[in-house]
Amino acid sequence: MNLVRFVLAVGLLSVVASAVHADTLVLKNGDHLTGTVVSSDGKELTFKTDFADEIKVKWPSIAEVKSEKPLYVVMPDKKTVSGDVTTEGGNLVVHTRDSGALPVPYANVTTIRSAEAQAAYEASLHPGILEGWKGGASIGFALARGNSETTNLTTGFTADRKTLHDEITLYFTSLYSSNDLPGGGTTANSIVAGARYDRNLTKRIFAFGSADYTHNELQGLNLRSIYSGGLGYHLVSTDRTTLDVLGGLNYTRETYSGATRGEGTSTERNLAGVTTGETFMHKFGSTTVVTEQFYFYPDLTNTGEYRFALDAASVTKINKWLGLQLSISDRYVSNPPIVGTKSNDVIFSTGINFAFTH
Repeated sequence: MNLVRFVLAVGLLSVVASAVHADTLVLKNGDHLTGTVVSSDGKELTFKTDFADEIKVKWPSIAEVKSEKPLYVVMPDKKTVSGDVTTEGGNLVVHTRDSGALPVPYANVTTIRSAEAQAAYEASLHPGILEGWKGGASIGFALARGNSETTNLTTGFTADRKTLHDEITLYFTSLYSSNDLPGGGTTANSIVAGARYDRNLTKRIFAFGSADYTHNELQGLNLRSIYSGGLGYHLVSTDRTTLDVLGGLNYTRETYSGATRGEGTSTERNLAGVTTGETFMHKFGSTTVVTEQFYFYPDLTNTGEYRFALDAASVTKINKWLGLQLSISDRYVSNPPIVGTKSNDVIFSTGINFAFTH
């Protein structure tokens, strides 16, 4: 019996202690909530309760806030102060250790963070090179045996690491297709890969460097390497939509094998050119993301000739890590040097996407 009383007493003390140390939120309609202040973006306050998990409350609906643990509040002058929080009239009052009580009008509250959110924010300012990556890999495969003997394999990979100061983008797409009947052979063998690094110079202007690589067996292209550098502009930058435009110069190196339009069975070209382009992203709802990038490369070494590169994809989430992907890539050269080859090849693929976040 004594043991039962002891357990009940400990449980009761735990409940009382948790209630004492809980933050309090009072709404103008008279509702009282207890829990934990998580964060605020200046428009809404995120409050975590034991019975309803996290809820978002608009500031005009709030009559009183009281925190039992220090919160981090961004002041109108962008300075961050920390301390217990209460309300007084139309002000949020931060009780700091060094400066005493600092009142901030509700309308001027831009950000509130809990200790955990503040630690995560500070870590995001200078993340390690292996942190902050998002992306996915996709694969599609088709096999036919019987009257037809064909094999088709498509693969893809994208990865993006975006911080407050810079962004790294990686991409890879491949297509292999063969007719396995006697005399058939390879009907497609293309690989496209590349990387781009952006560094913000101002809120809108950024410097960039990029590399794009292409292999196309049926075009006789062993490897095309395009190295570009220049400046860009963040034309649209929101959580749902981004649009960047850019321009600069590039160095292109190409090696081909096969009967050329001149003499010989191989050619190597080193070219200087201009790089112009744009990159686009838009989120449709909470499940579908569309990305697209286009680069145009006018040739300065052989004026009148040009190349372009187009990559576009959409991923629709099935769950957190699995999705359906559609992608298209096109690489075009205005004057292919190998006799009998076309100017461009288009890779269209659909498959399962496996997403990752680190």
